[in-house]
Amino acid sequence: MSEQEHLVIQGIREDGGKLRPSDWIERISSTLASFGQDHRLRYSESVQPCVIGGEKCLVVARGLEISDPTAYAYILDFARSNRLCIQKDRRFGERSLQPAHD
Repeated sequence: MSEQEHLVIQGIREDGGKLRPSDWIERISSTLASFGQDHRLRYSESVQPCVIGGEKCLVVARGLEISDPTAYAYILDFARSNRLCIQKDRRFGERSLQPAHD
Protein backbone atom coordinates (compact mmCIF):
# COMPACT_ATOMS: atom_id res chain seq x y z
CA MET A 1 0.00 0.00 0.00
CA SER A 2 1.44 3.35 -1.03
CA GLU A 3 1.31 6.26 1.39
CA GLN A 4 0.30 8.37 -1.63
CA GLU A 5 -3.00 6.51 -1.99
CA HIS A 6 -6.07 8.37 -0.74
CA LEU A 7 -9.70 7.55 -0.15
CA VAL A 8 -12.44 10.05 -0.91
CA ILE A 9 -15.48 10.02 1.37
CA GLN A 10 -18.32 12.01 -0.12
CA GLY A 11 -20.90 13.87 1.93
CA ILE A 12 -23.54 11.91 0.05
CA ARG A 13 -25.13 8.70 1.27
CA GLU A 14 -25.43 5.62 -0.89
CA ASP A 15 -29.16 6.44 -1.29
CA GLY A 16 -28.31 9.91 -2.67
CA GLY A 17 -29.20 11.90 0.47
CA LYS A 18 -26.78 14.31 2.14
CA LEU A 19 -25.42 13.66 5.61
CA ARG A 20 -26.42 16.14 8.29
CA PRO A 21 -24.99 18.10 9.98
CA SER A 22 -23.40 19.48 6.84
CA ASP A 23 -20.16 20.46 8.65
CA TRP A 24 -19.19 16.88 9.55
CA ILE A 25 -16.21 17.04 7.14
CA GLU A 26 -14.75 20.10 8.87
CA ARG A 27 -15.38 18.56 12.29
CA ILE A 28 -13.48 15.38 11.46
CA SER A 29 -10.70 17.25 9.63
CA SER A 30 -10.16 19.63 12.53
CA THR A 31 -9.71 16.81 15.07
CA LEU A 32 -6.38 15.92 13.42
CA ALA A 33 -5.43 19.51 12.51
CA SER A 34 -3.02 21.73 14.42
CA PHE A 35 -2.20 25.41 14.59
CA GLY A 36 0.93 26.64 12.83
CA GLN A 37 3.31 29.28 14.12
CA ASP A 38 1.15 31.83 12.30
CA HIS A 39 -1.80 30.71 14.48
CA ARG A 40 -3.67 29.43 11.44
CA LEU A 41 -5.32 26.03 11.36
CA ARG A 42 -3.34 23.53 9.28
CA TYR A 43 -5.04 20.32 8.26
CA SER A 44 -3.16 17.08 8.62
CA GLU A 45 -1.65 15.70 5.41
CA SER A 46 -3.63 12.54 6.21
CA VAL A 47 -7.14 14.00 6.56
CA GLN A 48 -8.29 17.04 4.60
CA PRO A 49 -11.54 18.57 3.42
CA CYS A 50 -11.79 18.97 -0.34
CA VAL A 51 -14.32 19.91 -3.02
CA ILE A 52 -14.50 17.42 -5.88
CA GLY A 53 -17.02 17.86 -8.66
CA GLY A 54 -18.77 20.57 -6.65
CA GLU A 55 -19.33 18.27 -3.65
CA LYS A 56 -17.61 18.58 -0.27
CA CYS A 57 -15.57 15.47 0.48
CA LEU A 58 -13.14 14.17 3.07
CA VAL A 59 -9.84 12.92 1.64
CA VAL A 60 -8.07 10.36 3.81
CA ALA A 61 -4.54 9.09 3.19
CA ARG A 62 -4.31 5.31 3.34
CA GLY A 63 -1.05 5.78 5.29
CA LEU A 64 -3.16 6.96 8.26
CA GLU A 65 -4.05 3.29 8.79
CA ILE A 66 -0.40 2.77 9.80
CA SER A 67 0.43 6.09 11.47
CA ASP A 68 -2.82 6.39 13.47
CA PRO A 69 -4.90 3.20 13.19
CA THR A 70 -7.46 4.42 15.75
CA ALA A 71 -8.22 7.60 13.77
CA TYR A 72 -8.35 5.66 10.50
CA ALA A 73 -10.75 3.09 11.96
CA TYR A 74 -12.95 5.82 13.46
CA ILE A 75 -13.24 7.69 10.15
CA LEU A 76 -13.99 4.56 8.12
CA ASP A 77 -16.48 3.26 10.71
CA PHE A 78 -18.20 6.67 10.70
CA ALA A 79 -18.44 6.64 6.90
CA ARG A 80 -19.69 3.07 6.73
CA SER A 81 -22.24 3.44 9.54
CA ASN A 82 -23.65 6.53 7.80
CA ARG A 83 -23.60 4.70 4.45
CA LEU A 84 -21.45 7.38 2.83
CA CYS A 85 -19.95 6.86 -0.62
CA ILE A 86 -16.26 5.88 -0.36
CA GLN A 87 -13.95 5.54 -3.33
CA LYS A 88 -10.27 5.58 -4.20
CA ASP A 89 -8.98 9.03 -5.15
CA ARG A 90 -8.40 8.86 -8.89
CA ARG A 91 -7.15 12.41 -9.42
CA PHE A 92 -3.65 12.75 -10.85
CA GLY A 93 -1.09 15.46 -11.46
CA GLU A 94 -2.01 18.98 -10.46
CA ARG A 95 -5.54 17.89 -9.49
CA SER A 96 -4.30 15.34 -6.94
CA LEU A 97 -4.03 16.13 -3.26
CA GLN A 98 -0.58 17.56 -2.61
CA PRO A 99 1.13 17.34 0.78
CA ALA A 100 1.11 20.58 2.73
CA HIS A 101 4.47 22.21 3.32
CA ASP A 102 5.32 24.60 6.15
